[in-house]
Amino acid sequence: MRVLVVDDQDLFRSGFALILSAEPDITVVGEAADGLDAVAKAEELAPDVVVMDIRMPRLDGVEATARICARTDAKVLVLTMFDADEYVYAALRAGASGFLLKDARREELVAAVRVVAAGEALLAPAVTRRVIEQLSGHGWVRPELANRLSELTDRERLTLRELARGQSNAEIARALTVTEHTVKTHVSAVLSKLSLRDRVQAVVFAYEAGLVVPGRDG
Repeated sequence: MRVLVVDDQDLFRSGFALILSAEPDITVVGEAADGLDAVAKAEELAPDVVVMDIRMPRLDGVEATARICARTDAKVLVLTMFDADEYVYAALRAGASGFLLKDARREELVAAVRVVAAGEALLAPAVTRRVIEQLSGHGWVRPELANRLSELTDRERLTLRELARGQSNAEIARALTVTEHTVKTHVSAVLSKLSLRDRVQAVVFAYEAGLVVPGRDG
């Protein structure tokens, strides 16, 4: 898989690139030190995954993520120092497929890149959910999205609810008394009907639509 590493700090950027380059199935095709350069290189180099820092000069990781997701097929893995960083939530809304803390172990970074590249986008669901719960109370719940839930069947809505609670396919299958294959079919239908990029985007949608309420659904 082809990876672009973006970070304004040389030490982090070179370190991430070195770790990823050591893997036989990963090629680091480029590096960028700011958001503008990241967007240009993503369009030029066509990476499968962009490992994206959040706070950078000229163009931050949120806007860079939005532009890359709009203009390319690359998946964005956001890196941050803080799991409650409001910019992380904004990046998820912009199209990022997940995020990882910068103090994660090297094997976690490699695994995260592989997960995102595979399109699973089920990266650290417990952490993702905690960030969304902490930040969705900051005026970002969008009741107008609730109307779009009517596009889903009852089973698809239940699947989305379980997905937003951080459940795996196997756990959703047990909760709904269906097969994992059926769950995958429901998830695909949810993403298609709601025009969502991946499962992380589905989690964001569920919270913003009020399908899952922080502190009540657990």
